[in-house]
Amino acid sequence: MNRGHARDLLDQVLGGVTANEDPLRHVATLPARDGEHADWPTWVPDPLVERLRESGIDRPWAHQVAAADLARAGQHVVIATGTASGKSLAYQLPVLAGLSEDPRATALYLSPTKALGADQLRAAVELSERDVRPAAYDGDTPQEDREWVRAHSRWVFTNPDMLHLGVLPRHQRWARFLRRLSFVVVDECHTYRGLFGSHVAVVLRRLSRIAARYGASPVFVLASATSADPQESATRLTGRECVAVDRDTAPRGERVVALWEPPLSSDGETGGAAPSRRSAGAEAARILTDLVVAGARTLVFVRSRVGAELASLHARDALAEVDAGLAERVAAYRSGYLPEERRELEGALASGELLGLATTSALELGIDIAGLDAVVVAGYPGTRASFWQQAGRAGRAGQSSLVVFVARDDPMDTYLVHHPEALLGAPVESTVLDPANPHVLAPQLACAAAELPLTPDCLPALAGGQAETVLAGLVEAGVVRRRPTGWYWTHRERPHDQVDIRGSGGEQVVVVEGDTGRLLGTVAPETACSSVHPGAVYLHRGESFVVDELDLDEHLALVHAEAPDWSTFPRTATDVVVVEEERRLEYPGGLTVGFGQVDVISQVVGYLRRGPSGAVLDQVPLDLPSRTLRTRAVWYSLSEDLVRGVAPGGAGLDPARVPGALHAAEHAAIGLLPLFATCDRWDIGGVSTVVHEHTGEATVFVHDGHPGGAGFAERGFSALMPWLAATREAITSCECSAGCPSCVQSPKCGNGNEPLDKAGAVVVLDLVLSCLRRSGSPLVAPLAAANEGG
Repeated sequence: MNRGHARDLLDQVLGGVTANEDPLRHVATLPARDGEHADWPTWVPDPLVERLRESGIDRPWAHQVAAADLARAGQHVVIATGTASGKSLAYQLPVLAGLSEDPRATALYLSPTKALGADQLRAAVELSERDVRPAAYDGDTPQEDREWVRAHSRWVFTNPDMLHLGVLPRHQRWARFLRRLSFVVVDECHTYRGLFGSHVAVVLRRLSRIAARYGASPVFVLASATSADPQESATRLTGRECVAVDRDTAPRGERVVALWEPPLSSDGETGGAAPSRRSAGAEAARILTDLVVAGARTLVFVRSRVGAELASLHARDALAEVDAGLAERVAAYRSGYLPEERRELEGALASGELLGLATTSALELGIDIAGLDAVVVAGYPGTRASFWQQAGRAGRAGQSSLVVFVARDDPMDTYLVHHPEALLGAPVESTVLDPANPHVLAPQLACAAAELPLTPDCLPALAGGQAETVLAGLVEAGVVRRRPTGWYWTHRERPHDQVDIRGSGGEQVVVVEGDTGRLLGTVAPETACSSVHPGAVYLHRGESFVVDELDLDEHLALVHAEAPDWSTFPRTATDVVVVEEERRLEYPGGLTVGFGQVDVISQVVGYLRRGPSGAVLDQVPLDLPSRTLRTRAVWYSLSEDLVRGVAPGGAGLDPARVPGALHAAEHAAIGLLPLFATCDRWDIGGVSTVVHEHTGEATVFVHDGHPGGAGFAERGFSALMPWLAATREAITSCECSAGCPSCVQSPKCGNGNEPLDKAGAVVVLDLVLSCLRRSGSPLVAPLAAANEGG
C-alpha cells in the first residue's frame, strides 16, 4: 500500500456517507519512521542466520538484538515494542541458539490465544533444526499425539490454561522436558491482567518451583505491547526480576487514524423518545463493505461474538448487491468456533482468499498477516494498549495503513472521539494484576500442594507474604494438612480441574442443534443465563437459532434453526451486600466513600423481545438460578439531608427523581472508569439504591466483575475526584436532552435502562464533587465500628 493510499481509502469510505451526515470527528496522521538495524550476534549459529535470511530477514533490528543478548546472558527480559516490530525474533534467537548448542535442552512457549500459538509454531518449525521438533500441546491436540509431544518435542507451544491443567499436575510425566528447561517464552504478556493475569502469575511461579525440583532454572523471555512500566509488570507476572527493552527501532509506515461517530438515527428507528446513534457494529459493517469494494484487505474488531457475526452478515448482504463474489470473501471469526473452523478461516485470511474478516479480540493477538490495508475498531476495546494492538494489525511490513475507530453509543467511546488526546496522545496503561488476591491464591496453593508438598522455604517465591494466612484457611477447611515438614494435599482427586484461571467459573456450556445433534459452539458459564436462556436468539457463522432449553447441570443449550424478525435482551435483578468495609472516608457535608469486599447477587429474571426498529414487543419472564459473585467495590453514599437540599450545598432533588439520578450517575461512572483503570465496562458492574442496608443512605456501587476483585474498583477509589469529574463532563457535553447511550444509558443494564434521569445525575455528581473539593482532608472512619453488622 503506497504512502497516501490510506487517505484515498478514507475518502472512499466518506464517499458512502449521505450529505446530512458528518461522522468524522478527528483525523490524525502518524508519520512513517525509518528502522535501525544491527548486526547478527556472533553467538547465533550460521545455519540459523541462513534460514532467517531465506525467510526474508536480512538483518535484525537493534531492539531485537538488545533483548536477545540479555536473554542469552541469562537475564530475564521483557521486550515491549509496537505491533509488527518483530518481537518474535528476540526470543527465537536465544531459544534456537540454546537448543542447537545443547541437544538435550528444552523450551516452553506460552501464548494467550491458540491462533497466536499456532502461528508462532509454524515459524518455529521453519527455523528449527530437525531434532528440535517444535510441537503444540493445547486443547486441540489429539490425545494420541500428546504422549509423542511429551517424549520427543524440545520446544513445546502451549498456553497458561494447558500448563495449569495438563503439565504441572502431571509433572512426573514431563520430567525429561522439565529437567532441561532452558527458556520460558511468555508472548503478549500485557494481556495477563486482572483476575486472569493474577492466576497466570501464580501458575508461572508454580512452574518455576517444579522446574527447580528437577534442577532447572529457566530464563523468562516476555514479549509485550508497549505499556506504561513493562519492567514492573513483567517482574510482578513472573516473580523474577526482569529487564525491559522498550525502544522500538523497527520501521513503521504512515498510519492514518480516523475517529468516527455514527450519526443519530431518526426517532422512527429508535422505538422511543431518547435519540440513539446507529450501532457501531452496523456502521463498521458499512465501512467494511466500502473497503472490500475498494479491494482493501480489512479486519474489523467487534466487541462481542454476536457483533462479529452481525457485522459479517450485514457486510455480506450489502456486497451481494454489488458483486456476489465479493460477498464470499467476507467472514466472521470468534471464540466459540470449533478448532477446524478457526484453522480454515486463519488460512483463508493469510492467503488472501478472504478480503474482510469481522472478529472479536480473538485475532487481536492472532496470526501474523502481512499486507492488511485497514483495521476498523468498532467500540473501544477497553485499554489504549489493546486499541494500538488492534490498530497495528494493519500496515505490517512497513506499509501505510488506515485505522478507523467507530464509537459505540457509550459514555467512554463518546468521550474519546470528542477528546482525541485521551486516546491518541495519552500513554498506554500499566497492567493491573494481584497474585496475592486470596481468591486467586487459595485455589492456586491447593494446586501447588497437590503437585509437591509446600514448605516454608518455597512460600516466599511462590506466594509472598500472604501465603501462611491463606494456608491457614485451607487447613481449617480440610483442603491441606499441616505437618512438621510442610503442607500436604489431602485428597485423591487433584484440584486443578476445579480452578478456572480465566475466571469463567466452571465448565463451558455446549450449544447443540437439537434436531441434528450438530455442535455449534460453546458459551462461558457465567454468561450462559444471559446469552443462551430459553427463547434467546443465538447466531453462529451467519446462521440464526433460537434456544429451546438451557440445562445448567448438564452444561447444555439446545437450539433450533430459526430466523425471527426480533432480537432478545436479558433483564437482570442485582443486589449488593457489603461483606467487609476495608476503607472509609467521610467528608463534611454528608458524603461517605467506601471500598471493600462485597457479594453481588444477580439473577436473569426475564428478557425483552425487540423488533427491527428497536421497539419492545413484549417482556418474557424466566425462572433461572441466581449467581453470587464475591468481589470488591467502591461506593459513595449521600445523606438524606444532602440529597434533599437541607444540608449546605444540598441538591434539593425531588424524592421521585432520586432513583433515576443515582442510576444514571452509576451508568456514566461505569462507562468512564476505564480511563483510570486498565479495564473496560464489561469488566465492571454497578448497583444504585435510594437506601442501602449497609450505609442507610442513597448509595452508588461500582464493583469488579471478577471473583475476589481485580484491582479496578480500587483504582476508582484512589482516583475518585478525576474519575467522577470526567463522568460529569461526559454527561454534560452530550448533545441529547434526556439521556442516551452516549452518556447515561448502558448496553448491559439489567433493568432496561429504567429509570434514568440525566439532569439528576449531574446534580448528584455535583454534590459529590463539591464535597470532595471543599475538604482536602477527609475523616478516616474506624473500620472496626464500620464493619459491625456488615
